Amino acid sequence: MKEAKTYQDAFEELQLLVRKMEREEISVDELAEMIKRATLLINICKKKLMDAEEEVKMLLEKL
Repeated sequence: MKEAKTYQDAFEELQLLVRKMEREEISVDELAEMIKRATLLINICKKKLMDAEEEVKMLLEKL
């Protein structure tokens, strides 16, 4: 899988993984890989949100 470059990319891929887990019968091995990927995507989203929050804080302090 390609590396998610933006918050939107990561979030959309995470949504796809969740839908796939809900709809399909998947093996334990597949589930383990999907959970690993989901964890990575969640961490990407968290980092992007935290970075955006810091940037907004810095901008507001300059006002």
